[in-house]
Amino acid sequence: MGPLVPLQLEETPSWLESMFTSELAFAVLFGICILEGAMLLRFMPSELVVPAALALIGSSIPEAAVIVAVAVVGTTVGQFCLFCLVRRAGREYIVRKRWFPITESRLERFDGWFDRWGAVAVPVSNTMLFVRGLLTVPAGLSEMDGRAFVVLSAAGSLSFQSILAGLYLAGGYLLA
Repeated sequence: MGPLVPLQLEETPSWLESMFTSELAFAVLFGICILEGAMLLRFMPSELVVPAALALIGSSIPEAAVIVAVAVVGTTVGQFCLFCLVRRAGREYIVRKRWFPITESRLERFDGWFDRWGAVAVPVSNTMLFVRGLLTVPAGLSEMDGRAFVVLSAAGSLSFQSILAGLYLAGGYLLA
């Protein structure tokens, strides 16, 4: 196989592109991933964060490994912050906030998933598109230990970010 050819991401905002190509690229990625984990990322879909970083920072295997690691730690930190906020402030507080993107009825469905599957729902949901991180709220309201949540959240984030990086890298090889 030849060298990787980065895929072009036309959807990446120009200001973000310039930050990803600066010497602060990994700090920017870390901050964006914290926002994504805390469900505060509004300027780009979470599914584009790692591919954009690979396209703009670098897509060698060592670079991809660092990007995935930074993304996992960042999203885990963000989810743990949300977990702690939910634990301290309660469900009603979160649902009333405009920045929280989920309706009460949809959150009830995630409560049901957590009640049915327990702790395993956290890493599984973190691996899935569109429901990523949404089990953080029921987990925060449960008796789940914070350390257990961090481990489960990180495992799911590692799975999700690795899949995204793998698809990006495979796509680069296929399009080369």
